[in-house]
Amino acid sequence: MAQTFPKILIVDDEKFYIDLLVELLKEEYKTVIAKDGETALRRAAAEPRPDLILLDILMPGLDGYEVCRQLKADPDLSEIPVIFLTVKSEVADELKGFSMGAVDYISKPMSPPIVRARVATQLALSQARRQLANQNQILEHKVKERTGELERTKDVAIFCMASLAEARDNETGKHLLRTQNYVRTLAQNLAEHPRFTHYLDAYTIDLLFKTAPLHDIGKVGVPDRILLKPGKLDEAEFEIMKRHTEFGRDALLRAEQELGTTDFLQMARELIYTHHEKWDGSGYPLGLKGDEIPVSGRLMAIADVYDALISQRVYKEAFSHDTAVEIIQSTSGSHFDPDVVEAFMVLRDEFKRIATAYADPQTAFNA
Repeated sequence: MAQTFPKILIVDDEKFYIDLLVELLKEEYKTVIAKDGETALRRAAAEPRPDLILLDILMPGLDGYEVCRQLKADPDLSEIPVIFLTVKSEVADELKGFSMGAVDYISKPMSPPIVRARVATQLALSQARRQLANQNQILEHKVKERTGELERTKDVAIFCMASLAEARDNETGKHLLRTQNYVRTLAQNLAEHPRFTHYLDAYTIDLLFKTAPLHDIGKVGVPDRILLKPGKLDEAEFEIMKRHTEFGRDALLRAEQELGTTDFLQMARELIYTHHEKWDGSGYPLGLKGDEIPVSGRLMAIADVYDALISQRVYKEAFSHDTAVEIIQSTSGSHFDPDVVEAFMVLRDEFKRIATAYADPQTAFNA
């Protein structure tokens, strides 16, 4: 395999210095020359790009400062190290060059050992920077992969937990998929609404989507004789059933006490606890009214009720989509936030599409 030598672009309008530098560097480097600023910029951009540029300051046309400025302004060329060649040795001149992005100065007349040493040093530093950048990119990629894997693992764990709760209620994972997609669809629509725009940013919408499957996790605490009863619950049984919101909230509170709180746990706890509250204050467990009900609970309420209406249960047949829409519309301002119902009405066809896409395999969606 042929040895690859670093490429050095030498820019100077004086033949004496060009010949001197070529002679000094030819044994270890591939040299390319330019005698003016315009040619220097063209050759700097030519592939393969130079690994280092030795740039004279005092040249006719574009001087070295302007050539350096244009090099540093070009994202494709800005990382090429530039060493100025100059008879100027004033501190102000050196500061100006460094401020423009030069990495070093070589004064004329030139000392051959200094030229070789500074060229070697800057090439080594440049190579180290590239290697470090490559390592950082690799690490960033690995971190993203690992973070994505952890997020997927968390999502799977959440979904499995929620599915266990739903399985006891004769429901399926499809119910979880439908309701979380209803919630996200509503939230995305309402994100532009004046009443909700301050709250429904992209991060919050994602939290709503991921926490929605946990809305009925508290049902694990409800006895089977009540949870699976085929008929209507009596008053005492219903009081126990209503406590599933507390059971779910308390489970997450214990998790927060043991592991520390997160935005996810706070959102999940809020949604679980309030998705049975009603706009007119007649819901449970707290009897919250109007805007006292968290947005998460208001969105989950419509998603959960719509899906319950169109789904078959041991105690009822499934309603059609149109009937479910009529029921929700008729309870705007009593059960549901009117603005959320208005968004639901706009999105009713999208709700139907989601219901069809995630229909339970054992039953056909009743359109």
